[in-house]
Amino acid sequence: MELKYFRLIKTIVEEGNIANSSERLFLTQSALSHQLREMEERLGFKVFHRTRNKWQLTHEGTELYKLANHLLDAIEEGFSNIKQIKEGARGTIRLNAECHSFFRGLPAFVQKMAVLYPEIDIDLSLGTTYQTISNVLSNIIDIAIVSSKPTHDALAAIRVFEDEILAVMHQENYYRNSDFLQASHFENLHLIINSFPLEGVAVYEHFLRPNKIMPSKVSAIPFTEIALEMVGANMGIMCSPKWALSTLKLPEDLVFKRIGEKGLKRTHYLVVKEENRHKKYISDFIATFEEDFLDQ
Repeated sequence: MELKYFRLIKTIVEEGNIANSSERLFLTQSALSHQLREMEERLGFKVFHRTRNKWQLTHEGTELYKLANHLLDAIEEGFSNIKQIKEGARGTIRLNAECHSFFRGLPAFVQKMAVLYPEIDIDLSLGTTYQTISNVLSNIIDIAIVSSKPTHDALAAIRVFEDEILAVMHQENYYRNSDFLQASHFENLHLIINSFPLEGVAVYEHFLRPNKIMPSKVSAIPFTEIALEMVGANMGIMCSPKWALSTLKLPEDLVFKRIGEKGLKRTHYLVVKEENRHKKYISDFIATFEEDFLDQ
């Protein structure tokens, strides 16, 4: 039975006659009479007892009227829910990445999101800061990518992947034959980083600082290509996960060394306020990010 017939029954009952129903349904009285006659012929029973001034439901018609109310109310509720979902899928995400390693991966991801979810606007900022977590708590940024899991109860930390930071050096470097770099080795090395402060540099924060070691020299070079050229000229070393350099043409005379006997591994987290985590546009971002970066 077509939906238009349920609307017809409901409207006639509520309006009391064909004339008023015609105005409400934007159809002529003859068109409504034709629909009603067609419906009753298909059903094989009368829906209304009709007199000149009174339209009364038959027993069968009463059941159809109950069903019409149920169906049309459910449809209205469904479209209302869809509207709320659609509105919840729209929003702006202010995204911050602490680690410069993400500089190459994130723009392509943001572009992909623009295709998959055009209703989500991503405002991307990159750069190490002491205030990343406090900025999430203060609603200055919505999602942060960090490598230290926060413990604040108001925050949700979603683990996305683990990588290993390696020392990149020239094959003629003094420590080229070492199985791995010890913390003390850095006292004799020129460390090239993306930017200061050192507290935002993983090799310092998680390896050198706990061992109370400071490199002999530290230089901040914001451009990875230039930093690699310096390493290729045996002017220093840099520390990076291999995946962050995968799109670059690396000098053939570079070698990768493990940092510490067990390696310097780190886990990356998406951090978002717990109260915002289940907003649809936030959850869509997180799900897509996990799919793209989980197997890095």
